[in-house]
Amino acid sequence: MPTSRREFIGASLAAVSLAYAPLGAAGRKLRILFLGGTGFLGPHTVRYALERGHDVTLFNRGRTNSDLFPELETIIGNRDPEIDEGLAGLRGREWDAVIDTSGYVPRIVGASSELLADRVGQYLFVSTICQYDNWAEGGTNGTEDRPRATLDDPATEDVATHYCALKAYCERAAEAAMPGRVTQIRPGLIVGPRDSTDRFTYWPVRVDRGGEVLAPGKPSDRTQYIDVRDLARFMVHCLEQGLADTYNVVRNPMPFGELLSACVNTIDSDAELTWVPADFLAEHDVQAWRDVPAWADSDGAMAGSLAWSADKALSAGLTISPVEDTVRDTLAWFRSLPGERQDALRAGISAEKEASVLEAWHSFRKVERN
Repeated sequence: MPTSRREFIGASLAAVSLAYAPLGAAGRKLRILFLGGTGFLGPHTVRYALERGHDVTLFNRGRTNSDLFPELETIIGNRDPEIDEGLAGLRGREWDAVIDTSGYVPRIVGASSELLADRVGQYLFVSTICQYDNWAEGGTNGTEDRPRATLDDPATEDVATHYCALKAYCERAAEAAMPGRVTQIRPGLIVGPRDSTDRFTYWPVRVDRGGEVLAPGKPSDRTQYIDVRDLARFMVHCLEQGLADTYNVVRNPMPFGELLSACVNTIDSDAELTWVPADFLAEHDVQAWRDVPAWADSDGAMAGSLAWSADKALSAGLTISPVEDTVRDTLAWFRSLPGERQDALRAGISAEKEASVLEAWHSFRKVERN
């Protein structure tokens, strides 16, 4: 059993290929360039590509988790061609494919895809499910042919404000440089070991703490996500099979009650779920995502945000892990973190506010019954 956080991370990454059946014959060894590769999604994908027998080169600034893959060639540079040496380290090199996990600005994605257009066969860009126009409102069973978002000022580089629409323009930039050779991956909420946002992690951790748990809305309300390890496998699969297409990479929508039940049934906990209606939560300033992450009121304005179709990706070879595996492995990873990190969840309602809202709900129900 891994005893330290680093040992746990190493074991978790190495287990990616062992925990799931191969997606098909690799055919030939690929030379894969990762733009990024050391954040959240990148390490899982790098490890899986290595387990599949491919050659991997990393290109990054050397600042994030730079000690993760000491055995690999890492080219130090900057995605922005206007900063320091920029992309100079990539000039004159050739690869079979590129996996771009760190593209957020169209100008920068355009620079890398244009530079590599004559030196690589396939460019896989990790976009986002929210790049669609009216993403939150119109996603129910939405497919890949839905219109992409647009901006009044496509030249803006304000990622904090325009993250979703800028991803759509990044897609366009890659397509313009390498028409017919780009794989667009549009993941939803990416979850699992190493997820620093805690947007999914909150629920296994909260259930693990036990006691009465505030469950939002109705058990039939939807949730939707993708296990990072399933996403990593599908990305490598797309390169192995030469799939230059566009895919929503999520699990198909599931009832939120199914997710919370999986947490309760998987974790040895005395947690009890108390379902509180969405309108009552709103009256008490309990907000989706901020306080109750990975949930959307099925009757609210965000209902479509967690209801996109993954049928195309599933038909192309995407496989989905059991929710119990995602819950179990995410909690095990979180338990391996330092105590101060475990005490500072980055998403979810505070214990104090949860207790206050639950008390108010029980008081309301008591008055209602009388």
